[in-house]
Amino acid sequence: MKRCPWCEGFDLYRDYHDTEWGVPVWDNRALFEMLILEGAQAGLSWSTVLKKRENYRRAFDEFEPEKIATYDDKKIQELLNNPGIVRNRLKITSTITNAKSYLKLQNDDHEFSQFVWQFVNHKTILNRRLSMTEIPATTAESDALSKALLKAGFKFVGSTICYAFMQASGMVNDHLLDCHRYPST
Repeated sequence: MKRCPWCEGFDLYRDYHDTEWGVPVWDNRALFEMLILEGAQAGLSWSTVLKKRENYRRAFDEFEPEKIATYDDKKIQELLNNPGIVRNRLKITSTITNAKSYLKLQNDDHEFSQFVWQFVNHKTILNRRLSMTEIPATTAESDALSKALLKAGFKFVGSTICYAFMQASGMVNDHLLDCHRYPST
């Protein structure tokens, strides 16, 4: 079975590629989780975060923004001592900031899924790439999403992180043309 080359050689990557990466996600909480995990990955390999994903879910209350927004210094210290996650103070505090920003968006009648999907006109951008070298780190859409999230108060949402988020959540389909996950229709 032909796959995108980035996922070969590591079972967890292959499973992620075959079942999740590029599948459109509309669930608000799931999108929030994806955004937080992409930010946690900054400067690290995706495998580091993917291996720790279940620990993240437990440590961050299943990524429930209402709970995360209430985290205090004691909880931050608990997270900094948790070997199951990336123990970076800026990334941890940005998760709290992002939960508060997420809730503010929701309170302002901006459903998170609708807010992020607007940058691709609410439909997946289906790219036709032949090799990994054709896949950019950023696009005009990820630039626009990054600017909007930053304006809304989010942290760790640069354009590169946003593009990875868009790929992961199916806003963009960057499976290579010869990959078995590339749409046949």
